[in-house]
Formats: sequence, C-alpha cells, structure tokens
Amino acid sequence: MFNLGVERQVVVGAAIVRDGRVLAARRTTPPSAAGRWEFPGGKVEPGETAAESLVREVAEELGLRVSVVRWLEGAVPIDDRFLLRVALAVADGGEPVPTEHDAVRWLAADEVDQVDWLPADRPFLAELSDLLPRLER
Repeated sequence: MFNLGVERQVVVGAAIVRDGRVLAARRTTPPSAAGRWEFPGGKVEPGETAAESLVREVAEELGLRVSVVRWLEGAVPIDDRFLLRVALAVADGGEPVPTEHDAVRWLAADEVDQVDWLPADRPFLAELSDLLPRLER
C-alpha cells in the first residue's frame, strides 16, 4: 500500500536519442532488476534540479554529456518511496561506456518492444515511440 501522506523522492531517467534511436541500458542490480532494461538515471539529490541530476547521473553511469530537450508526459510511482520522471535528452557526442550496466543498445521505434523493460519505464515507451521517427536526421 502506498503512503499517501509521504512525498516520494524523484528519480529521473534519460531517454537519450540519436538518429531516431533511443539508448537502453541493461541493469545488473538488484537481483530483481538484473537483466532488465531501463532509461539510465537516478535519484535527484538535495539542491539539484531534475535536469541537473539527469546530467550528473548519465555522466556517472555512461560517461556521456547530455542536454535535456524536454520531459516526457507523466510520472510513474515506484513502490511507495520514489516517483520516476523521464526526459528526452541528446548526447553531446561520444559513445556510451556503461559503468553500472552490463550492456547498452540503441533502439529504433520498431525495436523498443524487443527488450524487457523495467515496469516503471514502460509507460513512457508509447510517447517515445511516436517521437523517435521525427527525431531522425
């Protein structure tokens, strides 16, 4: 049951797009999430904006510098402690080098459903799949 009176900590995910594809990262921990795919990101720390957190987390997890383009619609509760928001982001060049994931993949709109996404990331896929063809160069 959710604690309705307690504010959830915001976690952010980055839907990093390039040439009409989005980057997915495969988790290694915790055991319940290992082998499943997500938008990279993490917790917004005190004193950070959501965008600042996203930029920091992606740099730490993938060695990429990103810029937030805009936030996707909605937010998804993760248990009773967290609330996930996902931003459309672009990388400022370079290739992702995962440090906290064991694999990354660039997925086109018709490939997005080919990986086993974490449940919290799934609600963002429909909007993202609609956007990807318009983001091709």
